[in-house]
Amino acid sequence: MTAPNAVAVRELGPKYANSVEVGGHSLVCDEPLADGGAYAGPQPFEYVLAGLGACTTMTLRMYADRKGWALRRASVVVTMPEPGKLVRAVTLEGDLDDEQRKRLLAIAEHCPVHKFLKAEKTIETIAV
Repeated sequence: MTAPNAVAVRELGPKYANSVEVGGHSLVCDEPLADGGAYAGPQPFEYVLAGLGACTTMTLRMYADRKGWALRRASVVVTMPEPGKLVRAVTLEGDLDDEQRKRLLAIAEHCPVHKFLKAEKTIETIAV
């Protein structure tokens, strides 16, 4: 059993495929065929990008709902055009005025994953 908020990853083989267990969900992570994998699931960085996109839409939804704004749907496409640079394209659907749209784009900067990715981090590796 893993600790709360822990993500457990183990190799599936024969090459790069990994089983990812998180919160009772089972996922697969792999590398594309061109890199020697079977592409049985998203690459590790694709999960990072997905986390940023999902956290952004959730943050926008929470804020719009709290304000009572007519945000029908938020969608995000995240790309990594070069190492160290992420581009987050946000689409806001609904009857929103220019000020509301501008405010929602500013709120996107406060999504927890965005803050985490921008912050300086320490990663400690331990043997168990």
